[in-house]
Amino acid sequence: MGEKINMDRIYDVLIMGPVSLDINIDHEGNTVREVGGAVVQSGFAAAKTGHTTAVFTKFNPGDVNINDVFYGSGADVYWKESKTTTSIINRYLSENREKRICTAVNTCEPFSINDIPRVKTRIYHIAGLIYNDFPDEIIEMLGKTGAKLAVDAQCLLRHATRDGSMVFVDWEQKEKYLKYIDFFKTDAAEAEILTGESDRIKAAKILHGLGAKEIMITHHTEVLIYDGNEIYTCPIKSRNFSGRTGRGDTCFSGYITERLGRDIRSSLLFATALVSLKMETHGPFRGTREDVEKYIEEFYS
Repeated sequence: MGEKINMDRIYDVLIMGPVSLDINIDHEGNTVREVGGAVVQSGFAAAKTGHTTAVFTKFNPGDVNINDVFYGSGADVYWKESKTTTSIINRYLSENREKRICTAVNTCEPFSINDIPRVKTRIYHIAGLIYNDFPDEIIEMLGKTGAKLAVDAQCLLRHATRDGSMVFVDWEQKEKYLKYIDFFKTDAAEAEILTGESDRIKAAKILHGLGAKEIMITHHTEVLIYDGNEIYTCPIKSRNFSGRTGRGDTCFSGYITERLGRDIRSSLLFATALVSLKMETHGPFRGTREDVEKYIEEFYS
């Protein structure tokens, strides 16, 4: 399973999810193939901003050189072999990539509680791509470990049909399992599916009422946090959007790791500046913490 487990190190975060062989087709028909996935975007964001980071993923080693994927990230990489590797076709319908059609070509074998490396971590971060990447009951198991639990709603709502097309469906088990989640992230569309509310503030309050402790709802104009007491928002300040893929993953990863030592307002500012900067360059965030801090000084002061 990847590198030898380091039992002496305490990670700030263990990010878990499949890598994906992405086939990205822009609105003009140009095709780019790359290895992506929430675990990649989140892993770079956490590690490059100075947090001790481990990632755990599953794939067929004949499809992916995982050391190349995470080269330069600074994250410790653990992995388990799967007979199949997740692969997704993303067809973007406009130049700004706001809308896309996704097709699942393949999915990796599901993650189980016994797969997860027995490392010490302050946060477990579930960064799946498709429903059934993680069984629902793993949320309760991880939520009872004493570590914080962060979950991205994407892998609870996005289902792959028999023909590979993706449909978003409300999470039937939300009332049972949201109470185990410390940090819960959705985008605006996912929040509406979960709550029936297009108003992001109302949606955040409903999700908090169902048990999740801190809600993040991302939008192309701003990021919103609700903790049961106050609504916090911070605007996106990107000067261009060439690196929009992975924006939600980057923002969420940046937020939860900052929350280990900072308050909500400071963590939200850092995470929003991080994703604003990341969106100006294709690929995962490869800058430094100092780059984010300079961005805050220039655009948020």
